[in-house]
Amino acid sequence: MIVRPSADGIAEAAKAASKKGPPPVHLWNPPFCGDLDMRIARDGTWFYLGTPIGRKGLVKLFSSIIRKDGDDYFLVTPVEKVGIRVEDAPFVAIDFEVEGEGRDQRLTFLTHVDDVATAGPDHPIRVARDPETGEPSPYILIRANLEALIDRKSFYRLVDLGTTEDVDGTGWFGLWSGGTFFQVIPAAELPS
Repeated sequence: MIVRPSADGIAEAAKAASKKGPPPVHLWNPPFCGDLDMRIARDGTWFYLGTPIGRKGLVKLFSSIIRKDGDDYFLVTPVEKVGIRVEDAPFVAIDFEVEGEGRDQRLTFLTHVDDVATAGPDHPIRVARDPETGEPSPYILIRANLEALIDRKSFYRLVDLGTTEDVDGTGWFGLWSGGTFFQVIPAAELPS
């Protein structure tokens, strides 16, 4: 008898696994059961069978069991592992709070699924630039190999907090958080 993975079955398993806190997906090694027609769009919207999942609670539940192995994303329960598609990053950082200033500054981000992470050595910020347009795409590591794309309004606010520092003899515009300087763009490339 072949059992096909379903969103309902995955959701039930995730509920059961998360009753005692965040599910330990990094410890689970179930068999791969195929791909599920589930996709996370660049704006953080989750789709199942081409339809947006409108219930935030269900999206949060699925987001609690997502794992990235290599370049692929999976929903993982103790008994099954199914592939899903992620257009960019599985999370979107929709806001942040600032504590302190300068080298003592702490930037704490909130995602669209209510994850919270303070940028620092364990939660680095990185900025990828489109090779053709130079447009930046900023990210913060949220948990175990899973990043959040920092939304545009938050990135503009971050730019206002940026400063220029010397890194190995080169001036960089970037951000301090958690005692770490995160490079955004070479200072020489900043508009005058």
